[in-house]
Amino acid sequence: MLMSRGPSPPGRHQQGPGGPRRCRQRPEMAAPSAPRPPRPRKEPQPLVIPRSAAEEQRLRLERLMKNPDKTVPIPEKLNEWAPRPPPEFVRDVMGSSAGAGSGEFHVYRHLRRREYQRQDFMDAMAEKQKLDEEYQKKLEKNKIIAEEQTAKRRRKRQKLKEKKLLAKKSKLEQKKQQEESDQSQEQQTSEEEDEDTKEEEEEKEEDTEEPSFVMRR
Repeated sequence: MLMSRGPSPPGRHQQGPGGPRRCRQRPEMAAPSAPRPPRPRKEPQPLVIPRSAAEEQRLRLERLMKNPDKTVPIPEKLNEWAPRPPPEFVRDVMGSSAGAGSGEFHVYRHLRRREYQRQDFMDAMAEKQKLDEEYQKKLEKNKIIAEEQTAKRRRKRQKLKEKKLLAKKSKLEQKKQQEESDQSQEQQTSEEEDEDTKEEEEEKEEDTEEPSFVMRR
């Protein structure tokens, strides 16, 4: 006589018609979860439609400067596409023998397409290199022309500076000569005045002297 077993505890396997199955736990048996904090509500922002590219750039900068601590993703420079290099050793060499399968044409077509891409890439790189060389030559030419112009202007400024210095020097010499001539004239006039004063004093002295003869009757 078989003894009936009681209900198996939750979480253990039970044998069913389709094989072992796992009993689900009751919701009241699960651990109580902590209440989630309420999410902060975002302040409604007014809708601003930019009317020009400058205004759109200004709005973006303002949005970035509102939170300066936030990292700004800077996209990396994409690598330039380069074709796959040709194989060093070709193992499946195609021949003109009869009996080739129908898929060989598609293999040839893909190989031809890759070869055309490689040739186009080489032509584009050669053109780019040529343009770069021309640009560098143009830069060097412009640099030489700019240096010549600056040297010419420098010489012109130097000449003007020397001319101004010579004019200033000659003006100072003329002023000095004029001062010397003025001083000599003042000395002459002072000497003449001294002589005149001396003569006047002598005349006064002669007039004030008593007569040395006696008048007779």
